[in-house]
Amino acid sequence: MATSTRKWTTDRIYHELRQGIMNLELYPGSRITETELAQRFGVSRTPVREALQRLAVEGYLTIRPKHGCYIRPLDVFELAEYYDVRVGLELEGLALMARRIPYRGIAQLAEDWDPDRAGFGLEGTEQFKDAEEEFHIRLAELSGNPVLVQYLRDINDHIRIVRRLGLPDPESVMRTYREHHEVCQRILANDLEGAASLLRDHVHESQAKSREVTLAQLELRRRERVLEG
Repeated sequence: MATSTRKWTTDRIYHELRQGIMNLELYPGSRITETELAQRFGVSRTPVREALQRLAVEGYLTIRPKHGCYIRPLDVFELAEYYDVRVGLELEGLALMARRIPYRGIAQLAEDWDPDRAGFGLEGTEQFKDAEEEFHIRLAELSGNPVLVQYLRDINDHIRIVRRLGLPDPESVMRTYREHHEVCQRILANDLEGAASLLRDHVHESQAKSREVTLAQLELRRRERVLEG
């Protein structure tokens, strides 16, 4: 298989599997194998293996040599612990800014998340959730501590799947823009305590919403699996 063709095939398998994981068609904790997937897609095991490795790196599944691949289980209690760490990291990032506030970088973030720009084509899409996640990474980067940023990226890998369950509605998109923008405005006003309070509430609200959607989706898929026999 030519390199370009194999890459296209790998990308197609990756996107289909990822979508199946995101909408819980591939149920959390379930097992899949290279052989089964190769038969399903009508391809060799090589592009399947490459797609699975990519999904594993992104935290969507775990590869167990000689046993197959397992879709990452969703444990709401474990997820709560990850969110606790996420809050701690993001607040520490703000605290580090007290040494020297990166006004230019924060001003750019504030402009990017100006509520007047809300709904520029990303609402209701995964791209919006990518942008929302990237806001928090960019904010952490402005702390000047690359180790903190890497830990935050690692945490995001663990909670990404639940953050992507369900699509954002226009109201939640607008609220996200307002909250991100206000956090930046508080930092620019040298009100790091106020920014920290807003950021903490913002992440906790995201956590509560993710938990609600996760439980609802798991119950829906459980019922569907029972009906399917």
